[in-house]
Amino acid sequence: MAGMDGGAVFGIGELARRTGLTVKAIRFYSDEGIVPPTGRSPAGYRLYGHDAVARLDLVRTLRELGLDLPTIRRVLDRELTLAEVAAAHADAVAAQIGVLRLRRAVLVAVAERRAGPEEMGLMHRLAKLSEDGRRQLVGEFLDSAFGDLADEPAFRGIARSLTPELPDQPEVAQVEAWVELARLAQDPDFRACVRRLAERHRGVHEGLGPDPAAVVRDAVAPALAAGVEPTSTEAGRVVAAVLDRVPHVSAERLAALLEAANDPRRERYLRLLAVVNGWPAPESATPAFDWFLRALGHEALSVG
Repeated sequence: MAGMDGGAVFGIGELARRTGLTVKAIRFYSDEGIVPPTGRSPAGYRLYGHDAVARLDLVRTLRELGLDLPTIRRVLDRELTLAEVAAAHADAVAAQIGVLRLRRAVLVAVAERRAGPEEMGLMHRLAKLSEDGRRQLVGEFLDSAFGDLADEPAFRGIARSLTPELPDQPEVAQVEAWVELARLAQDPDFRACVRRLAERHRGVHEGLGPDPAAVVRDAVAPALAAGVEPTSTEAGRVVAAVLDRVPHVSAERLAALLEAANDPRRERYLRLLAVVNGWPAPESATPAFDWFLRALGHEALSVG
């Protein structure tokens, strides 16, 4: 059908066929003024020009991308450019993705833990914390764990190394790790464990020499790699070498330090921390500590 100016016009049925939209949808957009008719037929039916096809194609695309009708109308009326709308909408989509990641992390954790409604509610609240809320939670954990020790220079560095920093657009694994880490940081038993470790670290270290735990890891690594048994004579020589390197630390105090450091929750926290912060996964100290504690115990029995 041709219009009075020679341009093609379509009835609403033909426009629906050309655009793939329903007659009802086109009538709605027309009533909203988004795709106005160019005129009416002698029988009173709406008629549309070629530009209606292009407008409806754009409307459908923008609606599928989630834009609301007032914004779409402003684009069509050239009050906003497509670039402006795309940039703003991209930011909104990024925020929505973040929310969906948080929701997925909670649901995955609930499924894996077979959590009940109360635990699920707690996990959901942890996942939704703002950056300030996360910082406050971590600060309370570190204050509880270190207390007055936090004022000492050595422990300020340790506290910083234990601080998780979830990025603005975290991966799903980072969100999942944050939820678990936050729950662990709120565990009073774990806080007490970290406090004991801090106190024992200060008691054996005190700036008098190398970190005893690091000395143990370095000394034991070759023995572990060589398959040396912790009850062997060679193991006794490793124990003696460690004690020689940390003469300010008794065997009993070293054992207490390693037992505190060997708590599996501490290692779990460090692994979760690495995921949240995007750091390489830390090497487990458990095999070295287990080996040395067994060797130390064997030496004590032998001497006794």
